[in-house]
Amino acid sequence: MALRQWIDGDESAAEMLTRVLKERTSLLVPPLHRVPLHVGNVVELVGPSGSAKTQILIQAAVNCILPKEWNGIRYGGLECSVVFIDLDCRLDISRLSQVLKLRILEGNGNGDWGNFDALYTTCLRRFFYIRCYDSFEFLATLKTMHHKLQKERDDLGIGLRLLMIDSIGAYHWVDRVSSSLPLWGYNR
Repeated sequence: MALRQWIDGDESAAEMLTRVLKERTSLLVPPLHRVPLHVGNVVELVGPSGSAKTQILIQAAVNCILPKEWNGIRYGGLECSVVFIDLDCRLDISRLSQVLKLRILEGNGNGDWGNFDALYTTCLRRFFYIRCYDSFEFLATLKTMHHKLQKERDDLGIGLRLLMIDSIGAYHWVDRVSSSLPLWGYNR
């Protein structure tokens, strides 16, 4: 029954926003915020080019890196770290910065601009961006990430909440072609 209500859309946009803003912060943007995510879950976003998959990842990252509250202002974030692994090298970091600044400005609706830079910097310290140029770099990143995250957890006191991999199939065809080519008589 709850699924049928979710599909039918039994509330207006204003009612939905009022409800969502009162509830605990979700990792994903509406309507994906209703997906019950738990530690260890894997979510795959699939769609044609230009269907806002990376934008959804940016929104989820901003929800994670924002604090719950800062200087008495409620931002509703999860106050945790995010690792974003970019395999097709197309993430626009300035877009992430823009979305983060807009969320901070929304929270500062009362005009209190004190410590804006400190909050912005604190949030960006929780965002780790890794760009890989081939499948070997990606594999090396995955193998060494545990040590890097442990160091950050010790330094910042915050654990990783979200691991994002943008364009997981970026090297599929290159790897398939290269695996069929012999290297000095050996096949990889």
